[in-house]
Amino acid sequence: MEKQSRRSVPSWIWDFAGQHRPQYVLSVLSAVCGVVCGILPYFVMAGIISDLLGGCRDMSIYIKNCLVMAVLWLGHCGFHSISTTLSHKATFAVLGTIRKRVCAKLSRVPLGTVLDIPSGSIKNVLVERIDSIETTMAHIIPEFTSNLLVPIALLVYLFILDWRMALAVLATVPIGFGCYALMTRDYEESYQNTINKTKILNDTAVEYINGIEVIKAFGKAQSSYDKFVEAAKEGASCYVEWMRRCNIYFCLAMSIFPATMIAVLPIGGLLFRAGTLDAGTFIQVILFSVGLIAPLITVMSYGDDLAKLSTIIGEVTSLLTLEDMKRPDTSASQPQSKDIKLKDVTFGYHEKEVLHGINLEIREGTVNALVGPSGSGKSTIARLVASLWDVSGGSITLGGVDIRKLTQEDYHRYIAYVSQDNFLFDTTVMENIRMGKQNATDAEVMEAAKACGCHAFILGLENGYDTVVGGAGGHLSGGERQRIAIARAMLKNAPIIILDEATAFTDPENEAMIQSAVAKLTKGKTLIVIAHRLSTITNSDQIFVVEDGKIRTSGTHEELLAQDELYARMWRSHISVRDTVEGGAQE
Repeated sequence: MEKQSRRSVPSWIWDFAGQHRPQYVLSVLSAVCGVVCGILPYFVMAGIISDLLGGCRDMSIYIKNCLVMAVLWLGHCGFHSISTTLSHKATFAVLGTIRKRVCAKLSRVPLGTVLDIPSGSIKNVLVERIDSIETTMAHIIPEFTSNLLVPIALLVYLFILDWRMALAVLATVPIGFGCYALMTRDYEESYQNTINKTKILNDTAVEYINGIEVIKAFGKAQSSYDKFVEAAKEGASCYVEWMRRCNIYFCLAMSIFPATMIAVLPIGGLLFRAGTLDAGTFIQVILFSVGLIAPLITVMSYGDDLAKLSTIIGEVTSLLTLEDMKRPDTSASQPQSKDIKLKDVTFGYHEKEVLHGINLEIREGTVNALVGPSGSGKSTIARLVASLWDVSGGSITLGGVDIRKLTQEDYHRYIAYVSQDNFLFDTTVMENIRMGKQNATDAEVMEAAKACGCHAFILGLENGYDTVVGGAGGHLSGGERQRIAIARAMLKNAPIIILDEATAFTDPENEAMIQSAVAKLTKGKTLIVIAHRLSTITNSDQIFVVEDGKIRTSGTHEELLAQDELYARMWRSHISVRDTVEGGAQE
């Protein structure tokens, strides 16, 4: 991993190119041919001038040379067009590859790692940042390469022709590069600063939009708007200051680089008068020095883009070099049963341990519940069993096989996981449920919905099962979203089902209906439940009481009432709240 993170930007780009490398190679070759076609007319012009100075009066020679130049200029345009087309097509494919690799990577890293990265940052990288390098990559690879190689070859030719005049041609180059170096000093820091300001602006905008209900309810519209305006001003001023600092050096570089005649004409004139430089060579040098200007300016103009490309590739590779969960490509062996065992399991966030030596066993085909105070570690245990994270220490086994020796795909076939805030995609109800089983028929989807008690309300939606639920299921209530998520898990028909407070947003009536449906659907399967209402787990085969990241005790409902004061206290509190709610409802 460390070795990968130290790879150069060209190495990463070559890696991303993959099967599209031949297109890039052809694009570069076409670009080189295009630049050569743009340089060769200067040779023809040198020949025309030499013929004129020699007294040649044959117009057919001049017409022929002019036609040759016209063909070369057409070739320049044609090769440039071919190069651009090839590089753009290849680059669009490469950007798609980059996005696929990032998304695939995020699916392989622990959930905690993903959650530690602001979602806005990942979105910016996947969408905006990667999109912004399309033009850069499409042009830099062929055009920068060709416009750098051809002038180098031409300079070699000038040194062979006359090394003194070659040095004269290069006289302004160091000064131009010096100005360019001043322009690009602290570039990475400045560019990163603008990125950070842009991220703050984006985050502020997202916060403003997502919190619009609270803003309106508490009359904070003006203060929230002022915060957004301030972020926008800081972002703009950051760019303005950067451009102001760089502009003077950029203008100097662009003015000095093309000024080759400043040295070529006086030095060439002196050498010609001294008789050490012939007129033909002098003319060639003058024309070639002019021909060098356009490619050199092109190379210079990509300096900013190169730095930008380097920064963005760095952001992409920082995601691609995240540490994967420890899972093999092929499973060493298959579980002999569906028994789940946690042995001496420890787990921590940011070097803070939250689970301390968890030991528990869940037998195949049983109903198991995890209860305890908020923040005790119940959901963390559920997520570890669901293989959303890797344990820090100890092991989790399925049928005697350490889950780290199973592929993610193999293990996930055994598990159906429903969380409290289960996500729905911005597609139809039908497709959201079908994600549990991709090849399920419409009839199977509807049967799962009926079994989970959501068929009736789905039919009551505007377009029934074809209703689009909105981003994150925003067109539905919390309870409706959860019932659809449970239907999705039921449709998967996995032998182990984990419900992490999956009925938290449902009313008691619907919760009872869902619990009854779940009981029927999970008969013979292993069920792990985290419930905030203890009355829903009283019939569990085994209840584990979790406190401060440890298993305090375990047993049936009756056993725990008699033996565990914490559980008994939680039960009394639950009964008290339930009686209060029911009493209020009756009134």
